[in-house]
Amino acid sequence: MNNNSALLIIDMQQEDGFVLENFATVVAHTAALLATARRQRMPVIYTRHINQADGSDLPPGEPLAADGGPGSYRAGTRQVEIIESLMPQSGELIIDKGRYSAFHRTDLDTRLKALEVDTLIICGVLTDVCVLTSVFDAFALGYQVRLVSDACTTTTLAGHYSALLIMANWVYSLEILTTEQCLRALQQLDYASLIPERPDLFAHQPHELPGTIARLQSRLVRTQE
Repeated sequence: MNNNSALLIIDMQQEDGFVLENFATVVAHTAALLATARRQRMPVIYTRHINQADGSDLPPGEPLAADGGPGSYRAGTRQVEIIESLMPQSGELIIDKGRYSAFHRTDLDTRLKALEVDTLIICGVLTDVCVLTSVFDAFALGYQVRLVSDACTTTTLAGHYSALLIMANWVYSLEILTTEQCLRALQQLDYASLIPERPDLFAHQPHELPGTIARLQSRLVRTQE
């Protein structure tokens, strides 16, 4: 893998308003990526989604609590803090954001350029919301993206895989790989991954979705020759 890489951990926060598929596994996989990044002195960057407590910065239509403030990710609560097992260490960046994308109205791009980072290893939640939009913005800004598929999750497996398929179809600077294969890559070992070679690689009709997911998964776990 490119030496100018950074690990970008999206919104791994205490917020418990969403039941997430396989979340414990995603936490464990993120911890493994984090440990390796730290050993290799790779830049580590966290994002936190934070809504102003008075609701003044919410986008139109955002669900509200009974007091008129945000229904989730409320500033000043423990819910916005990074989960304890993945707690940032001194010197690791935390980017606070009020929208889905890690790049929207933040200085993330400026900070990455200052670090001479051109490749992002991305994991976190939610696959079909904040991860998806961050990946698209990273692509638009010229970054290579390595998305770790089993270190991401969302509220349903259908949503998770649908987002992976959308990204695999249209993000041309993308490489998708599992945690195991990403760790191999970071150790300069042979590894397997999916690098989409053409637009709409995983085009499908609704009834074909299970088979398309299986085809995607087979590309991620095949034995490297």
